[in-house]
Amino acid sequence: MLTVKTSLRKIPGSMSRNKKTDNHPKNKIIVPIVVIALLFFGIGFGMNYFRTNLFTVMKVPDFKLTDQNNKQITNKDMIGKVYLVEFFFSKCPTICPVMNSNMRAIEDEINSPDFGIISISIDPENDTPELLKSHAQSIGVKSLNWHFLTGDRTYIGHLADQFDIYVGDKEDESENLNHSGMIALVDKDGNVRCRYDQNNKPILYYSGLNYGDPQGTDPQLNGKYHPDREKLIEDIKKLLK
Repeated sequence: MLTVKTSLRKIPGSMSRNKKTDNHPKNKIIVPIVVIALLFFGIGFGMNYFRTNLFTVMKVPDFKLTDQNNKQITNKDMIGKVYLVEFFFSKCPTICPVMNSNMRAIEDEINSPDFGIISISIDPENDTPELLKSHAQSIGVKSLNWHFLTGDRTYIGHLADQFDIYVGDKEDESENLNHSGMIALVDKDGNVRCRYDQNNKPILYYSGLNYGDPQGTDPQLNGKYHPDREKLIEDIKKLLK
């Protein structure tokens, strides 16, 4: 009977070579490089997201007011349009003319039937539809989608609270015509939207004011800079696409 003996021969040095390969200095260098590359990719992707995407603040509050043509306008009428919301009054001698001027510049730049503006008077006792129509003509409004709205002052004050845009208390004579210069941006689906700041935090609202510096830190009625106007134009165009 022939017996065939088989044996497994250990290849000298084979195991040690594998260990050397696993611990090769190149491998120790490559792994952290890959990790760092992925980290930078993630940071770059995140920064690009904040630069190109808009934050959803909330659903636009329901509103129903009368415009300069004696027509009732509601938030539902604005569905399908990108639009801005501001609070103002026609006889305001300070920031309102500045805000209206910046709105006019935006109106000219966008020039789209899918874009509109809602300007809500906080002085409805004086800002009748007839007076608001005259005001619209005096500042050169062109768009049929720019509605100057008036109505009950208590209702308007409550609406401003829902937007979280400051309007003075109706009952306070020293404050009732004070208001913020902030503007809300609303998309076609009725969502209030905004961009992110340099710290990747949502700005919530845009300023309708002029500034003495490009960064928008020094508000001036006659300031030659209007950084948020440029931001609004850019973001409105994004939402119109």
